[in-house]
Amino acid sequence: MSVETTVQTSPGLEAFVGRAAGHGTALAAMGIPTRRAEAWRYTPLRAFADTVWAEAPALSDAQVQALLADLPLPEAGSRVVFANGRKFDVLDSLSESILVSAAEPVDPIEDRFSAVLNAALAQDGLSVRVAAGTDAGMLTLASLTSGDAVSTHLRHRIVLEEGASLTLYDLNAGEGRYVANPRFDIVVGKGARLTHVKLQQDSQTAGHLAIIAASVDAGGNYDSFTLNHGGELARHEVVSTLNAPHAQVHVNGIQIVDGNRLNDLTSMIHHAAPDCGSRQTVKTVLSENGQGVFQGKILVDRIAQKTDGYQMNQALLLSEKAQINSKPELEIYADDVKCSHGATVGALDDEQLFYLRSRGIPEAEARDILVRAFLLDALDLVTDEILRDLLQRSIRA
Repeated sequence: MSVETTVQTSPGLEAFVGRAAGHGTALAAMGIPTRRAEAWRYTPLRAFADTVWAEAPALSDAQVQALLADLPLPEAGSRVVFANGRKFDVLDSLSESILVSAAEPVDPIEDRFSAVLNAALAQDGLSVRVAAGTDAGMLTLASLTSGDAVSTHLRHRIVLEEGASLTLYDLNAGEGRYVANPRFDIVVGKGARLTHVKLQQDSQTAGHLAIIAASVDAGGNYDSFTLNHGGELARHEVVSTLNAPHAQVHVNGIQIVDGNRLNDLTSMIHHAAPDCGSRQTVKTVLSENGQGVFQGKILVDRIAQKTDGYQMNQALLLSEKAQINSKPELEIYADDVKCSHGATVGALDDEQLFYLRSRGIPEAEARDILVRAFLLDALDLVTDEILRDLLQRSIRA
């Protein structure tokens, strides 16, 4: 088991450990990551280390309704709302085809800081099972946080039995300076399909540390897309394992970063069986002093012959002070594979900008058109039309 952090004593760590019960020792031993930890080299957590984080207080129904008022929510499907780590039954609606049930564990990820922090302070989140052969439609999971110097640590469990399907809209938002640290344990059964679309638009002064462990069986498909454009510091981490032939994993996303904010998308896709495929396309747009991070690793075991893995990270810099750190990796032990990765960094094309302005389009609008064109093919990877439209509206706003 690898250790990704170095021990660092801090008021923030002491506050987290003080609130933790049985897992406090593991959290204290791991510490808060520093730049010396390879996995966190580009995403320093100094702000978390210096703050004493308390448990988020309960919110009233009126406060929750106010937080939901302006959020991009689909009208169709089921909806479950968590606010400051607590489930709001008054706002919940679950389809009869979605069963409330605990999920079996997936491959351990306890060597990763976000998972250890969640384990130490875990709050009961969404725990559902979709029965074999059932199409459960769309489920909206709204996770809201409000307050200053508070944190939430929801742990969600989702199981799709053989041939089942579910579309999950994972919305994260809030007000204040807080840390949201959600964890998902996901099991996609044989021939099942989970479409997981996430919109992360937390407060501009918040921290967001999300980690997903996804286990995919034969012929199953975990198809995920993340739009990151919130948080002072936000990290979305996916650890997925393809356990049997013909399993598929997609970890796609867009990051839009301005001000002095930092957004990080990190993934580890483990091909543990033959004849599996993975796809990853991540596009980042950075302006002002924004910083973006992409760390994507494809690990191919010796047994995983006929692997087809693809990974691409592209960044568009809209200012001279913006910064992108890109680290695509391939670790391959099989000899009959088709794997590729790449990264590109550039600015807006001056000739394209001049062409649009010469047609009477104002400069700000012309820049906006070119940015949206840059993001278009990534957005097209969202297969659900309703959710794709919500993300497009969020980007325009």
